[in-house]
Amino acid sequence: MQVKASILVAAVCGLLSGQAFADHETIKPKAYDSLGKCVKAALSKHDGKIVKVEAKSERKQLVYEFDVQSNDGKAWDIECNAKTGKITEVEEEVSVDDERFKALAKVTEEDAKATALAAHPGKVVEVEYELEPDGKASYEFDILEADNEEVKVEVDATSGKIVETSYEVYQIGQE
Repeated sequence: MQVKASILVAAVCGLLSGQAFADHETIKPKAYDSLGKCVKAALSKHDGKIVKVEAKSERKQLVYEFDVQSNDGKAWDIECNAKTGKITEVEEEVSVDDERFKALAKVTEEDAKATALAAHPGKVVEVEYELEPDGKASYEFDILEADNEEVKVEVDATSGKIVETSYEVYQIGQE
């Protein structure tokens, strides 16, 4: 099992080595290769360069989240169910001063952060600003809890309610 894990890590590191995947059609994952299936599915949504991969537990399901820098310069978070190989969510990652995000955000970042930390006390190690496929905006906080587990808490930027929580299993690439 450790050999398979080493091969997986080496394969993902190769994916993150700075190469673009314009030729992702050549990726031919085997039936047991859930990561390969998800890489192919993610890049079929937005072709570009994978800069980070996270495996996370979301509603008791293993999900891969790919941070993709597309060829048009946009940043995307693309989630794929590890069991089915199907894309479950595509969000555009934007800057805090993005006009579309600012127009939708009715809750301040500080208030959203307080909501996330009330539910999951710890230290915020990353904040992302996202535009959802349904046209909503959200804050996503990566929180390092006291037990050193990292939890992602997504807070709706309009209502201020927590809409999604997941626990990181591992990450390859930079925050």
